[in-house]
Amino acid sequence: MSGDGREHEGTTPAAQAPTRPAAGSRLPRLKRRGLRLMVWLRRHPWLVASFGFVSGVLSFVLVERHEGVARVMAVAMLAGWLLLVLERVLDRAFKRRFGFGLPAPAVRYLTQFTHQESLFFALPFFAASTSWNSGQALFTAVLGLMALVAIIDPLYFGRLAKRRWLFLGYHTLTLFALLLVVLPLVLRVPAMASYQAALAVAVVLSFPTLAGAISVPRWWRGLLVLVLLAGLGATGWLARLWVPPATLRLTQVAVTTQIDEAQKAPTQSLRSLDAARLLEEGLYAYTAIHAPLGLAERVSHVWLQEGKEVDRIELEVTGGRAEGYRAWTRKRKFPEDPRGRWQVRVLTADDRMIGTLRFTVE
Repeated sequence: MSGDGREHEGTTPAAQAPTRPAAGSRLPRLKRRGLRLMVWLRRHPWLVASFGFVSGVLSFVLVERHEGVARVMAVAMLAGWLLLVLERVLDRAFKRRFGFGLPAPAVRYLTQFTHQESLFFALPFFAASTSWNSGQALFTAVLGLMALVAIIDPLYFGRLAKRRWLFLGYHTLTLFALLLVVLPLVLRVPAMASYQAALAVAVVLSFPTLAGAISVPRWWRGLLVLVLLAGLGATGWLARLWVPPATLRLTQVAVTTQIDEAQKAPTQSLRSLDAARLLEEGLYAYTAIHAPLGLAERVSHVWLQEGKEVDRIELEVTGGRAEGYRAWTRKRKFPEDPRGRWQVRVLTADDRMIGTLRFTVE
């Protein structure tokens, strides 16, 4: 009888402890809330774009002040791409753990969000380093157009996402641009090595697109894909002159006959000078080049007369100074007739333009 009493007491509703909903029962509710949040953000894409642009500008400013926060933001950009790469792995893990995979709208939104963040993050760096009177202006303008497409749903989902080859090209170029900023900023990889690494990643990501687009017999299909990938890599390398060195820019330039060694500054900035003075005193090309903290770059001052190269002088640049690393080269030997329009192009180790100094010899 006492046993029956205990059993009866245990089943009395009034005596039961209050129960909490099981963790599994909360998942559908969280899933619905997450989907509603994504729908709301898709209706207000300018919020995501604004956040990406502000984080890019903020990182750009913080780099000048040597703050580690900028690098944290850059790493956060890469984290979004890592989630995209691991999408299928995460989908299977969700199915095993919770009984359902990643919602398709969530994956689409994550992809769009990553594109928006990456493009608006990279744009301030490219805009500051672009030589606007060169082909670099086209590359930066294309990135700007891509950023606009990322926040206009009818273009992004209605046109871009429905064309697989175009979407994958867009996807690859976005990552390529982001790596050109992040590698020097976070890992302190010099400009040329950063470009090579970013190009290699872009070529590898192009493999599925090329393999899916070729419908020739299998026995030489793989060879053709490899040839096309090699051609794509070679084209990307030749096109590097149109790509700005995202984390390098000129903060001060001058052509002068004298340098104040104590102040490490030019005594004057010349636009023109006469041939006699040039041949007698020689000329300095003074540049202050801004680069991220800890980054060491080899750059060149290339002297050109009427567009023809007459000299190339290399120098080392170290990043970290807000006003830019101050360096100059001096040219003493000039042609017998030095008259005409001159340029001193400041180039990276892979010949990408950082900026140009111009002067005239009369």
